[in-house]
Amino acid sequence: MRRHLLKSTVAVMALIVASPAWAQSMDEGIKFLDAEIADMSTLSREEQEAELKWFMDAAAPFAGMDIKVVSETITTHEYESKVLAPAFTALTGIRVTHDLIGEGDVVEKLQTQMQSGENIYDAYVNDSDLIGTHWRYKQARSLTDWMAGDGASVTNPNLHLDDFIGIDFTTAPDGELYQLPDQQFANLYWFRYDWFNDPAIQAEFKEKYGYDLGVPVNWSAYEDIAEFFTGRDMGEGPIFGHMDYGKKDPSLGWRFTDAWLSMAGNGDKGIPNGLPVDEWGIKVDENSRPVGSCVARGGDTNGPASVYAITKYLEWLKAYAPPEAQGMTFSESGPVPSQGKIAQQMFMYTTFTADLVKDGLPVMNEDGTPKWRFAPSPHGVYWKDGMKLGYQDVGSWTILESTPMDRAQAAWLYAQFVSSQTVDVKKSHVGLTFVRESTIRHESFTERAPKLGGLVEFYRSPARVQWSPTGTNVPDYPKLAQLWWQAIGDASSGAKSPQEAMDSLCAEQERVMERLERAGVQADIGPALAQEHDLAYWNADAVQKGNLAPQLAIENEKEEPITVNYDELVKSWADASAASN
Repeated sequence: MRRHLLKSTVAVMALIVASPAWAQSMDEGIKFLDAEIADMSTLSREEQEAELKWFMDAAAPFAGMDIKVVSETITTHEYESKVLAPAFTALTGIRVTHDLIGEGDVVEKLQTQMQSGENIYDAYVNDSDLIGTHWRYKQARSLTDWMAGDGASVTNPNLHLDDFIGIDFTTAPDGELYQLPDQQFANLYWFRYDWFNDPAIQAEFKEKYGYDLGVPVNWSAYEDIAEFFTGRDMGEGPIFGHMDYGKKDPSLGWRFTDAWLSMAGNGDKGIPNGLPVDEWGIKVDENSRPVGSCVARGGDTNGPASVYAITKYLEWLKAYAPPEAQGMTFSESGPVPSQGKIAQQMFMYTTFTADLVKDGLPVMNEDGTPKWRFAPSPHGVYWKDGMKLGYQDVGSWTILESTPMDRAQAAWLYAQFVSSQTVDVKKSHVGLTFVRESTIRHESFTERAPKLGGLVEFYRSPARVQWSPTGTNVPDYPKLAQLWWQAIGDASSGAKSPQEAMDSLCAEQERVMERLERAGVQADIGPALAQEHDLAYWNADAVQKGNLAPQLAIENEKEEPITVNYDELVKSWADASAASN
């Protein structure tokens, strides 16, 4: 170690003599590495210093510039704004204002800039759910073209795009990259590992249901487990077998656009998204043009699988969740499982992990290990092998065409800095939102894995690819996403039946697509609505072409329940990973 420090010091001293301006900036870089990074990086110290030197040199033409970027307010972005942005400024002389606002506000600002051409922000971290929007409107810079052209001089030669686990999600059907992943988290099944492994509880469950208590593979088993635990006293009062939220609020839309329908079996087979019908129920033709959302046009938004998904959501919310859950939003419901009264949750965003592992919580052991685990989400009766099984949120850097060239170049440098290999391991330890394969495999996460309840094991597993964001079938995410919470809210409040709510939703989606088609703003990759026929017609057409959606209704939607042992599941992941290496 002493020899390593001496070598670094000699290298730095030599550069101080050679370049006083560089030495001043690099001195700040050395302080940053010493204080913040140390060995929390996939790069050696020499490689870290070399990467920082590249950023400093590439940024020289922009020293003194002020730029503004924006992201939603989550732990990862707070770290970027409060720690990495000042470090980048000290190193490069580019003054960065990294604003933190609500997710909906990010989309609103983005939409305003796209419509007006006014440069509100120089770069946005917005969900890759907008990939279809960016590709069709051509308002976002193609990063593929950018890195080979105007952005070549400010593109890190050690960016290593193949190291990013979400690149498939930010690449459009034209093969071009439109967004750079910055943070990523999944929706997974969460359960009380300690309760599930209690011998007395296991015996009672098997006596009642005739099969072993374990991680539910399908919704039938999840439903049985929810019923079994609801009202049970585990020593500190009655608990609940399920947790969710139901307030008519924009966050209710995310609850469903974030792949709930595909978990039930809506859409077609396909990884990362179903084709030709995706998890929103939107169908595209062979040229990726959206042709419909309703069953009448070959879509699946109001098909039997979707109606089943909404029906089960409502049944479980009312029967097995705390009564107050029906009036909660996404952010209000998130911390509830940490309070020790919930046995399982189908739909847990792993961005809540940091809040679930705090010392002293009822769901934590005294040794710092959790009493809970993450596992793959169970699937509904319409689901088939080859379909996606859940959602991953991939917040990704996007630079719009309306941003002036020099500001775009400076912002691109910052975007690469906060997702660089130098800083990514440390950033991932803070926010637990992985985007690089090298970070996931870093030894520090092998050491920390037992305290993260299966999060690391999941991200190292072959199952990870079945979780993906919204795909490219959605032609205008901002316009269409806002329709969901209103339609689902009507079902949640009882104003409409599940079928009526989904009929209304698909009709509203098609009205938006019809306007886009009529306006021609998305040219030859925009919507081209199909002729209308009945469910039987479109199902026969799908089957004839080797597809699934829209499926016909299944008479008995309570299939045979299946569970698996969690420890055996994790072992199978490790075996599969070893076999592939």
